[in-house]
Amino acid sequence: MQPLAERLRPSTLNEYIGQKHLVAPGAVLRQMIDSGHIASFILWGPPGVGKTTLAKIIAQQLETPFYTLSAVNSGVKDVREVIERASNSRFFNRQSPILFIDEIHRFSKSQQDSLLSAVETGAITLIGATTENPSFEVIRPLLSRCQVYVLKSLEKNDLLDLLHRAVTTDVVLKERQIELRETDAMLRFSGGDARKLLGILDLAVASAAPQGPVVIDNATVTTLLQQNPLAYDKEGEMHYDIVSAFIKSIRGSDPDAALYWLARMIEGGEDPKFIARRLVISAAEDIGLANPNALLLANAAFDAVAKIGWPEGRIPLAEATVYLATSAKSNSAYMGIGHALDLVKQTGNLPVPLPIRNAPTKLMADLGYHDGYIYPHDYPGNFAPQQYLPDELADTVLWHPCSNVAEDRARKYMDACWPERKR
Repeated sequence: MQPLAERLRPSTLNEYIGQKHLVAPGAVLRQMIDSGHIASFILWGPPGVGKTTLAKIIAQQLETPFYTLSAVNSGVKDVREVIERASNSRFFNRQSPILFIDEIHRFSKSQQDSLLSAVETGAITLIGATTENPSFEVIRPLLSRCQVYVLKSLEKNDLLDLLHRAVTTDVVLKERQIELRETDAMLRFSGGDARKLLGILDLAVASAAPQGPVVIDNATVTTLLQQNPLAYDKEGEMHYDIVSAFIKSIRGSDPDAALYWLARMIEGGEDPKFIARRLVISAAEDIGLANPNALLLANAAFDAVAKIGWPEGRIPLAEATVYLATSAKSNSAYMGIGHALDLVKQTGNLPVPLPIRNAPTKLMADLGYHDGYIYPHDYPGNFAPQQYLPDELADTVLWHPCSNVAEDRARKYMDACWPERKR
């Protein structure tokens, strides 16, 4: 018998749960589908949020041939064969056949190169699915030909709707008297992953007595999953929980815990580049200006891992992990850009002050562009007071330094330059 997740796979957009920002009436993907024509795109999101399902629904609704490839076991030859079959099945003035590539981030450069011509000429419409940031893993020429849509982890109400649908409509489960007395543990362990949630439900029902009602509560689910740690995770590890523990251990300045979680990821077969990317993010987000060398070291570890691979790659990863965990911490730059983005959303496109505008033409110069600009290097200490923010935001403070040696020094310098701005 098919797994529960497969039995419940929706076949229409009306049955599809979640991702309302993309598929609700009036949303961007829904409009494209309703128009009867879609362009190539990549779906980026965590596991179990409906990437494959959405691609299949689109092909079914557009009544176009649908071909699939898995990046795990397909080579350039397979890609070319599928493209040839798809091109031969195309009808005049109809939507191009859809080629769906799961885990497209695992495709090599040569495999991705083999897609370019077919995508550019419209011989196929490419739909890629990835759990990794496409800007890191998809070659630039292919990425420029595809829109990227971000899928989110399913929200609580989405997951509850899915549970209700499962116990009331599934051909197997609806024959059982299932009472979802408590759902908090199921939702927590699923982590917004529909496939994982249905796996937990399937496990709970299978573990109950074959006759009589099935009562599911938090204690039952927790006990089952502690006894069967692999039952709800195909990879054998709670992937996102482990990396979360890794990053939080670095942020919390615990090198011992950070090394432990690093070892768990290595033993679990994690992609070393995935780990290295998280270290780069941590260096920028959590160490930041307290120790700018952290970002340099994390980038160096990324480069080293890409060059040497496993097993030696564990050494630069461990070095970067310990360095980041034992470094002073600051999130002032991370918070500063967050405040700045919020301010931009609130205030809109405020004009650039005339003195700091570019004046490449005589007309611009005549209009006062660049007029009155003060060149800081002409003054003692290479600084002279001048307004750089829009008039409406003059003296706004967006960067608030954290308490560490490097930023204490920067704070003193800023206080001397801009005494009217209280940090």
